[in-house]
Amino acid sequence: MAFVWAFLAGGALCVLAQLVVDLTPLTPAHTMVLFVVLGAVAAGLGLYDPLLKAAGAGASVPLTGFGNVLVQGIFKDIGRYGVQGLMTGGLTASAAGITMAVVFAAIAALAFRPKG
Repeated sequence: MAFVWAFLAGGALCVLAQLVVDLTPLTPAHTMVLFVVLGAVAAGLGLYDPLLKAAGAGASVPLTGFGNVLVQGIFKDIGRYGVQGLMTGGLTASAAGITMAVVFAAIAALAFRPKG
């Protein structure tokens, strides 16, 4: 049943993003930033944790999940380092994901020939 909830939640987030792209003048880049910010705001208000518990990877993998990771890292580092945690927490919490994105992009760039 966890797979079903993950599929439904992740699919709903993707449908919402596609509707934003199709029905507004926002570009895909603007939409990506919007969804990271929405995830961060939801995490800051305590609304993202219930979604994570219900949907698992369906809520943690999309861009809203990245916003959640940033805010959770900030909360953790504020408790540890005080105000300095505002600047270090988000990067510390998301460093592994950012690093893997860069590594896989480099591998793809070396393995495939771009068109255009």
